[in-house]
Order: sequence, then C-alpha cells, then structure tokens
Amino acid sequence: MFTANSPEKKPPKTLNFLQTRICFCLFVIFFLIQIIVIFVARSSRLCLPAVRTSAVAGEEECPSGKVYVYDLPSTLNKDLLLHNCTDLNPWNWQCGIGTNHGYGARAAELRRNLPENLSESWYRTNQFSLELIFHHRMLNHKCRTPEPESAAAFYIPFYAGLAVGKYLWTNDTSVRDRRCKMMLQWVQKQNHWRKSNGSDHFTTIGRITWDFRRLTDPGKIWGSTFLNMPEMRGVTRFIIEKAPSDDRDVSVPYPTGFHPNSTETLNQWQDFARGYNRSSLFTFIGATRGWVDNDFRGLLVKYCYSEPGSCRVVDCSVTQCSTDSSAILETLLGSEFCLQPRGDSFTRRSVFDCMVAGSIPVFFWERTAYDQYQWFLPVEPESYSVFIDHEKVRNGSCTIKEILMTYSKEEIRKKREKVIEIIPRLIYGMFNGGLGDFNDAFDVAFHGVLSRIKEEKLVV
Repeated sequence: MFTANSPEKKPPKTLNFLQTRICFCLFVIFFLIQIIVIFVARSSRLCLPAVRTSAVAGEEECPSGKVYVYDLPSTLNKDLLLHNCTDLNPWNWQCGIGTNHGYGARAAELRRNLPENLSESWYRTNQFSLELIFHHRMLNHKCRTPEPESAAAFYIPFYAGLAVGKYLWTNDTSVRDRRCKMMLQWVQKQNHWRKSNGSDHFTTIGRITWDFRRLTDPGKIWGSTFLNMPEMRGVTRFIIEKAPSDDRDVSVPYPTGFHPNSTETLNQWQDFARGYNRSSLFTFIGATRGWVDNDFRGLLVKYCYSEPGSCRVVDCSVTQCSTDSSAILETLLGSEFCLQPRGDSFTRRSVFDCMVAGSIPVFFWERTAYDQYQWFLPVEPESYSVFIDHEKVRNGSCTIKEILMTYSKEEIRKKREKVIEIIPRLIYGMFNGGLGDFNDAFDVAFHGVLSRIKEEKLVV
C-alpha cells in the first residue's frame, strides 16, 4: 500500500521502448496510406481527360464559355454504328464510319505516293463520319464542363445522319423520324433545354440538309422531317450542306482523309503541296449521272477526254473513288486546277479533297461553295478559286481551257498560295486528347457557335 510520501513506481524500460516502437509504426503506416490515397486520386483523374482539361481551362482559354455534352442513350448514337464493317466499302455507305472515332483506318495505299512522314497522316475517312469526329473532339475539349450549371452552351451528340440514312431508301417514311423524335423527347426533359427552349443547344449532322426536310406533300417522300420539327427551330446544327434560308444550319467542311496531329506535319504537307510538279492544267474527278437530264458531269467527262494534253480524268464509274484515294490524290496534286460541278446536291466532298491537295477549285454554281462555307473560306472568292457559269459552258459560249489559260503563272501561284494558307481551316486534326496546336475546322466551328450563342444571349 502506497502512502503520500511513498516514492512513485516507474514502469520498466522495456515497456517504454515497446510503446515508442508502436507509435512510430503507426505513424509510418498512416503516412503510407496518405501517399497511396493521393496517388490513386491522381491516377483516376488521368483516366478522365475531359474532366481534367475542363477543370484547368480558365476564362482566358474559354472566353465564350464552356460546353456541357449530354450523355444520350446509346440507341441515339453509338448503337447506330456498324461494328462488323470497319473499312470503306463501295456497296455500303455506312462502312468505316465507326473506325478510329470517325477518322477511319490508315490509308496504306498512299505509301507509294507520299513520303512516309506524310502518308501516316492520311486515313480512309468516310465522308459521312462528321458526327463521330465532332463527338470525340467535344468529349475531349478543354472547354467541356461536367457541370451543366456552369455551361454556356449544350451539345447534343445525336447521330442523325446514321439514324435517318439507314432508311432513306425504304418506303417507310415514319421509321426515318423515329429516333429523331426519341431524341427530342429525351432532350425536352432536361432542365437546361426548358430554360432556353434549345436556343443555346447545338448538334452535328453528317449528311446534307435536304435529307432532313421532308415536306408534307405526299409526293415528296425523300428524307426525314427532322429539321422541319418545331423543336429544332432554335437549335444550331453543323452540317455538310445547309439550306440557304435557314440560319441555324452552319455548313462545315466535309471530312477529307488528311488528319495531321501537329503543326509540324501540317507545315510539311503545305510545303509538299506547294512544291509538287503539276503537269496538267486541270482535272475532273467524278462519275456521270446517266439518269439526270442534261447531265453536266457527263459533259465535263467528254470535254476532258477531248483535251488529253490539258485535262486528266478520274472516272469514278471505272475507278473505285470511294475506297481508293491514291488515284484521286495523285491526280489532284498533279493539276493546277480541279473542276468542281455540283454533286448529287450542290456540294461535294471533292471540293475539299481538291483544296487540301493544293489544287485551285473551278466552280460552276455559287451554291457549291461561296454560299455555303462562309466561316471557313476567304471572303474574296477570286483570291482562291475560279468561277465559270455552267450555262455558258453548256451552250458553248465559253470553253474551260481557254478561260484557265488566261491566268498567268503568277496569278496561279497567288491563288494556290491562298488555297494552301486555308488548309488548316478545311481539315480535322488528329489530336491526342483532343487538344491540338493549330486551329482546324472543328476549332473554327466550335468557337464560332459559342460566340454566336453568347451574342444572342446578350441581345435577349
């Protein structure tokens, strides 16, 4: 029994030593746990590039605001792809669209035409793949936000071209509208659509506008009524050919096969196109349309065959133009000018194939380019192209060769230089993580629509 004056009994030294060791071990374990937590958290963010880039992008990088990308049901986009048809097929327009985020497989056939460092930037890109390319770039954009409350605009990743295109040649017109209506029913349930009625929303359509404007006239059975639906009146849509009377249609370039991943590669291609030996005055690439009265393409084919010393022809009824890009690119690189009549509609992908190759386009209808791609082409048409009225060619009051021969070497050089200068605005870059070091057609469209939405909100 201890008394007040009894000396305090001290614990053994071995007990103090054990307590110290235990405390030290607990501290080390706690410290290691913190390191592991931090490491896992950082690693998780690296798997979400869109969220990461959105978080670091400030107002100076996104002056017109940020974009929220809707997560639509897969039946409205990725489920529409043909996953068992991964490369271009002349008998099935849908093949190859879903490959490589819409860019397609590498164009291995161009290795025999181009230096190795340039051929690696060429792909077998389907001309209807715009919806996938834009969706991929939107998901990885630095101005994308995961928080809809902080968004200035809203992107609807609906693959309308695929949803409608599958049924264009069937007799059931209602099936062409089915998924379009499903998308609108879904998006109208979203709070931010209700706030603006869709005026700050935009989407991408990979086919021409006329495939989505079926009229009520029973005799007019082509296409879907998608763009005639009242819910679409306020929605901006990027589209490869617009309706002249609808300012919500914004024409953007058809996808070509050239997708460089850096400014260095882009500049190398521009130098290559600039210095290529062009031995032909002009070329025409296309096929006749025998079912069309007074087919202008047929007229051009016959004319070119009658001028073998000046014109090179790639007859797409003989050559598989849709799957073999080598014959097309070689011909365009070797020609000063390329003839660009209207296609099945007023526009055609060949316009952009032509200019990417550094050839000067010759137009016969103003709606083929001048009235379409104002965001992307120079204001002065004569600075980069030649216009010849198709009626004058048809009635024989002028000849194409004589007109083109009136241009001096210096005038041709200046036009070509302007064409080569605008190549970045006509192509869709292949950027890792969606962040490129030059502004391409996607960037022009993206910043253009955000600026327009911002201005419209200020007016309201």
